[in-house]
Amino acid sequence: MKALFKKYKTVIRFVVLFLGTYLVLSVLYSFYLSVSNSNIYPPDFVTNLVAKQSNALINGFGYQAEVIPHETETSMKLIINQLYLAKIVEGCNAISIIILFIAFIISFAEKFKKTFLFIIAGIVLIYSVNVLRISVLAIALYKYPQYSETLHGVVFPAIIYGMVFILWMIWVKIIAKTEVGNE
Repeated sequence: MKALFKKYKTVIRFVVLFLGTYLVLSVLYSFYLSVSNSNIYPPDFVTNLVAKQSNALINGFGYQAEVIPHETETSMKLIINQLYLAKIVEGCNAISIIILFIAFIISFAEKFKKTFLFIIAGIVLIYSVNVLRISVLAIALYKYPQYSETLHGVVFPAIIYGMVFILWMIWVKIIAKTEVGNE
């Protein structure tokens, strides 16, 4: 048994770090959601912020957009040119994707400073691309409502998950260069 642990030490380290980080961050996020005051910032602060920033970007693209709290659901209503297009819910804020990203990066952790800076840069990029993604999705839903299923269910998730995958590959490549340089 000891020989197996020694042989698969790297794999075991990856799994433990990934699952541990993912679990801890998910529990913290769950706690945040349970204590967030949805009366002040519906449905929660981060989702509300993402909705307002997406709204500002849509307006910057020349559309008349607004986001308002949904009357009966924990979401924000996204309206373009007085047409109610979509709900921005907690799942739209990219926090779950950011947690997944962080867990992967930590499971392949390098030196603290390098890992920390890459995580911060990745969070900023994921968050920013998510706001842009919501804005473009809203405009696309406004202009092409017949493609709503494909846009919301396939194209736009592929953008955010594809970008996270690319960030992971960049991180692995950075680590590979460091390991080659250290030999």
